[in-house]
Amino acid sequence: MVDSKIAELDSAVVLVTGAMAAGKSTVAQALAERLPRAVHVRGDVFRRMVVSGRVEMTPDAGEEALAQLRLRYRLSAVTADTYASEGFTAVVQDIVLGEELERYVGLVRTKPLYVVVLAPDAGALAAREEGRAKTGYSEGWTPALMDQGMRETTPRIGLWLDSSELTPKGTVDEILVRLSEARV
Repeated sequence: MVDSKIAELDSAVVLVTGAMAAGKSTVAQALAERLPRAVHVRGDVFRRMVVSGRVEMTPDAGEEALAQLRLRYRLSAVTADTYASEGFTAVVQDIVLGEELERYVGLVRTKPLYVVVLAPDAGALAAREEGRAKTGYSEGWTPALMDQGMRETTPRIGLWLDSSELTPKGTVDEILVRLSEARV
């Protein structure tokens, strides 16, 4: 059954999103590694390409931060579409939440498009953040604030997966089993 699900992902785009420390990077990489021909498009790479003039997203970010965020999303969507047009499955990983999720879905031209929202609870986010080498929560963000904002403002698009108790492998298995729920 999982093999037939994997075949559905040929030349597709899969967006893996969620709060910081939800496991997006690990899960997106593990998903791409399970597929026969896939790339992992890391949205944050486009943010880090800005050498000077970068404005970070904060809970009270202004227009320039939002403009740079949307530029990053456009770049990752075009990159994903380009890889998909060449026969790759593009697994995009980024924080795409709130009304920006609908906008992002509109940017991707490839069909099929799958959206997976990793939604571990705030306690799991906090525990994962403590166990990571990198620090995601700063600039006024907290796991509880990010989780609350995600749940209150993000439209229920695609597969919302509570991965609080799942390993990365278990999360990928669950995504593949429930792939039809992720299709947009």
